[in-house]
Amino acid sequence: MKHILVPILLFLLFVPVVSAQQNDVVQEYLERLENSRKYLVLVAETMPEDKYGFKATPESMSFAEHLMHIGWAMDWHSQSLMGGREARDWNTDTELKVDKKSKKEMIDTIDRTFNKTMEFISSFDIKRLDERLDYFGADRTKRQILLLLADHITHHRAQMLVYLRLNGLQPPRYVLYQ
Repeated sequence: MKHILVPILLFLLFVPVVSAQQNDVVQEYLERLENSRKYLVLVAETMPEDKYGFKATPESMSFAEHLMHIGWAMDWHSQSLMGGREARDWNTDTELKVDKKSKKEMIDTIDRTFNKTMEFISSFDIKRLDERLDYFGADRTKRQILLLLADHITHHRAQMLVYLRLNGLQPPRYVLYQ
């Protein structure tokens, strides 16, 4: 009987710890995402509106396109990929595209998209983080999707920082932990 009780007791002690750790991961991720939002908004505010169409090369995305692409990717990674909502139709949905948006409208759109993404993640059932899905041919967990999303934001924001420099502008001071 003792041989059966010990593993059961260890299991019962271990489960709350793992659950708490996963919840900590989500809380830490949300903190990182909030800092990422603040920094991205600073970057977007630094570029003058008349330079939002700037491209480093003809085939590159413009500054504005990078900004709105970040919003599109946040929406797709969270709401569609993790949440199961049908993806927006890139050809018809203009909410997360540059379209005819002003600088202020784009920044407001990005801010709203961060809010929606953070609300989604904060209410996401952490037990589902181990679920696996196809990510462009790679088998990934939903936890990995969150990491991919953070990398994607950083990737496009970094290009925006280069665009600031190419236009003779000083980027905002780096914000740690984002």
